[in-house]
Amino acid sequence: MKQREELLKALKARFEKNMNRHKGLEWSKVQAKLEANIEKLWPLNEMERTGGEPDVVGHDKKTGEYIFYDCSAESPKGRRSVCYDREALESRKEHKPKNNAIEMAAAMGIELLTEEQYRALQKLGKFDTKTSSWVKTPSDIRKLGGALFADYRYGNVFVYHNGAESYYAIRGFRGLLRV
Repeated sequence: MKQREELLKALKARFEKNMNRHKGLEWSKVQAKLEANIEKLWPLNEMERTGGEPDVVGHDKKTGEYIFYDCSAESPKGRRSVCYDREALESRKEHKPKNNAIEMAAAMGIELLTEEQYRALQKLGKFDTKTSSWVKTPSDIRKLGGALFADYRYGNVFVYHNGAESYYAIRGFRGLLRV
């Protein structure tokens, strides 16, 4: 109960501090939605615990869902040094990372941002100016062994490719949750 209150307090403070991310939305409505969907607090807590600083970035008028993205300035600290997916992890013969982005996200109950969602996030501020984040990779690229990641440099969003098995201390992943 105390943990729930602390999470809601942190989310509310972040929401109020960053109104540019969710113009026209009211915290009381977001909180009511969270309280009505209590099972969504666990994934939000996981996003928070791993350094993602989740915040509301939109409202889907069709479904009524609020959309939370990881809004930490840099790729979340607790989710770095991971390769893209299980297949990539298994393909490494040595120096394997401890985990992979796809399975970590699934275990947390969130999804990786797509390239389009990542670009939308970058319109709300400057993110990943020193780090990079894996983004959901189209299956045709993944079948060939590649995966996509993105960052913000030189005033622009860059989307690059790498072998899915690669991992770096500065590369993690950002996720989203619909509530």
